[in-house]
Amino acid sequence: MALNPLTTHPFDDAFHEECGVFGVFGHSDAAALTALGLHALQHRGQEAAGMVTYDGRNFHSVRGLGHVADTFSSVQAIERLPGSYAIGHNRYSTAGDTIERNIQPLFADFEFGGFAVSHNGNLTNAVQLRRDLVRRGSLFQSTTDTEVIVHLIATSTYVTVVDRMIDALKQVEGAYSLAALSRDAMIGVRDPMGVRPLVLGMIDNAWILASETCALDIIGARFVRDVEAGEMVVITENGLESLKPFPPQRSRNCIFEYVYFARPDSVMESRSVYETRKRIGAELARESHVDADAVIPVPDSGVPAAIGYAAEAGIPFELGIIRNHYVGRTFIEPSDQIRHLGVKLKHNANRAHVEGKRVILVDDSIVRGTTSVKIVEMMRNAGAREVHMRIASPPTTNPCFYGVDTPEKSELMAAKMSIDEMQKVIGVDTLAFLSMDGLYRAMGEVARNNRAPQYCDACFSGEYPTRLTDHDDGGISAQLSFLTEIIGGRR
Repeated sequence: MALNPLTTHPFDDAFHEECGVFGVFGHSDAAALTALGLHALQHRGQEAAGMVTYDGRNFHSVRGLGHVADTFSSVQAIERLPGSYAIGHNRYSTAGDTIERNIQPLFADFEFGGFAVSHNGNLTNAVQLRRDLVRRGSLFQSTTDTEVIVHLIATSTYVTVVDRMIDALKQVEGAYSLAALSRDAMIGVRDPMGVRPLVLGMIDNAWILASETCALDIIGARFVRDVEAGEMVVITENGLESLKPFPPQRSRNCIFEYVYFARPDSVMESRSVYETRKRIGAELARESHVDADAVIPVPDSGVPAAIGYAAEAGIPFELGIIRNHYVGRTFIEPSDQIRHLGVKLKHNANRAHVEGKRVILVDDSIVRGTTSVKIVEMMRNAGAREVHMRIASPPTTNPCFYGVDTPEKSELMAAKMSIDEMQKVIGVDTLAFLSMDGLYRAMGEVARNNRAPQYCDACFSGEYPTRLTDHDDGGISAQLSFLTEIIGGRR
């Protein structure tokens, strides 16, 4: 969702999905329903939220930094958003981009009328496109890659908003799931490989667009279907029209959505995320079990996999780590002394289920490894006799360029160390990761097809399904220089 590819939040040892989108077309409570939908998608972005509505005459916008509740919990906020059409957005930004002008939905007045757009994903040629647009006279108001789409629509020579959107999207590379709003239509579209999720629902004859099905559940909407890879749905008062404007490609849904990003109560591409994570845990137990007294999840993302592991291994599942859910992002980049207490602020050992025991810690992934070191130290201090760690995904050796805030490759622990080296640094008795084939088996596949993988697994394999125009070795220095000028306000 953001142009800046530089490393972000250097002391925040986790991946962050960057966006969630939600839209309602044809409901008198569109704004309230959208606010609830954004609440359900809060896990996809915690730094900003926004909404645009249309009342038949005018567009209305409310947006703000922070959680959804910070902006949309009051009656007054909803009253400022009249109309039966609405789209909303949750955002997780990259460094330097947590500013109000970057909060989506983005809105523009075109010759055909007002237009708003929310975007989940990342464009891998946004810097190049932006440079070309600036040279042709476009004036950018934000540093988001989403605004590139807006300017491509503005400069298109086609007449209708749908044709202009298609023209714009045929010029971009990367991943996108969009919810857009014009005076007479709500438009949803996924990139030709369907990397990021988007679903359709209905409530009281009103159409819903959402990043995940959990957002339908919160408002009592009925799940209709997934928006297909490369599909554009155009929703008007006459109903829904499905278009396939792009050359067909093999679908490559992000496999890490199932490992970590999506809420466990969501269903993606007909697969329960929760059940998939349990199967991942079972595969992990079959591949790398070690004798132990308890399986302990690293909360909260490790819980379903740990349940599956414990059931397959036939040993007790215990909540040996208790998470404090009321710690925000305040302590990510303070003084060194406070920073080192960060894990203790978020997690505490449940000593009664740890002391004197051989424990298996189950986590979804290892990023920089700093949190893993602290968690293991916590287990040792609580009296664990042995500490084994099992990771419910293959080693993460490559950054994501498709809408996930990840460190540079040089900062990923698995990219610069062997598993034995990681084991020593983290301080565990044994360390094992799920194999790539094990992950695919948990997804219902026989194994990974090396010639034609069924999912986007670039963070594990390094095989990116699209060109990385803005990140190619030959052009990265120039792109970063251009970005520095943009962020510094010189363009």
